[in-house]
Amino acid sequence: MDLNNTWTITQLPPNKKPITSKWLLKLKLNSDETVAKHKARLVVRGFTQQYGLDFKETFSPVAKITTLRLLWSFVASQHWHLAQLDVNNAFLNGSLDEEIYMQIPQGYNHEPPSRSYAPLVCKQNKSIYGLKQASRSWFNMFKTTLTSQNYTQSKYDYTLFTKGTCSSFIAILVYVDDIVIASPDKTTIHSAKIMLQQYFKLKDLGDLKFFLGLELSRSQVGIFMCQRHYTMSILEDTGMLACKPSAVPMEADLKLNAESGSQLPDPETYRRLIGRLLYLTISRPDICYTVHKLSQFVSDPRSGHMNAANILLRYLKHTTGQGVLFKTKSDTSLHAYVDADWGSCLDRGKSTTGYCIFFGNSLISWKAKKQKTVSKSSAEAEYRALSFVSSELTWL
Repeated sequence: MDLNNTWTITQLPPNKKPITSKWLLKLKLNSDETVAKHKARLVVRGFTQQYGLDFKETFSPVAKITTLRLLWSFVASQHWHLAQLDVNNAFLNGSLDEEIYMQIPQGYNHEPPSRSYAPLVCKQNKSIYGLKQASRSWFNMFKTTLTSQNYTQSKYDYTLFTKGTCSSFIAILVYVDDIVIASPDKTTIHSAKIMLQQYFKLKDLGDLKFFLGLELSRSQVGIFMCQRHYTMSILEDTGMLACKPSAVPMEADLKLNAESGSQLPDPETYRRLIGRLLYLTISRPDICYTVHKLSQFVSDPRSGHMNAANILLRYLKHTTGQGVLFKTKSDTSLHAYVDADWGSCLDRGKSTTGYCIFFGNSLISWKAKKQKTVSKSSAEAEYRALSFVSSELTWL
């Protein structure tokens, strides 16, 4: 932080209140669960910030998962190269527009001025982890750097930056501090790494193998994406590692409603499980519909909902390493399949839309979603489903 000029020791101005900080200590693990490093991070208690005074905008765009799958599918079909970078202490690079003061952190040695009539504090020159606007400041800094190097920011996914044509084409996709680079030429990727190292402290992770909990393996057939370790951790945390496997994620004739069974003594267990299963649908279209149904009852989960969730966990035990393959032998056309049921929601009578979209022979987008309004016929429900998938196709 000293090398980065993150703060300046100064006296606290009148009518200003400093925010406090704390140290976070954790273990950072590799994809095989081995310890990568012992990590210490200083964070501020950003919940004490006041809107309009200490921060204004907080939203920071992150890459859409569909964009990631589309990029990997295109890379596989065109035999491109993939690389991954990690920015060390990414949030410390963002510049602040607001005037923010922080109490001097515990254990920090500094030389006090000869005369000090007010308490000494750290005046933040740059953002720090925990600030409300930290992620937005970092992304603005990263965007400014790339656009100054003639990269074009996509209007359809703001985290995607492209440059060049044909063999010199390069695409950079950022998800907070994780960066994916794709290009048909390794020299172009190497040049991009050198350019970014001039502005940021980077860690070169080599070929893309592990990203946001997604495991990627490449072969002559294509790029295979799965979440095996994440699935195993869910089964371990729920005590279902030794359960009897199930061949289906959900009983075909099961009809769930808000009154299915008695109330759970600890509803937080169900809610945590559904939250983790929602992230698992990134690489598992086979459980998308089941998780969609179960997530409708997180506000008041019942025993019937938990029983259905246990069947899904048994199915995950049966298909631990299942995922999606982005094939090498594929064209660049889009194909969509869509359907809708009619009035399947027993509580409100709404219909459900389900679709999947292929990029050539590779599945890149899927969703099961309850429609916003009640359809008066099956034809109306299917027209709403067609409209929904048409929007996704137009965006793609």
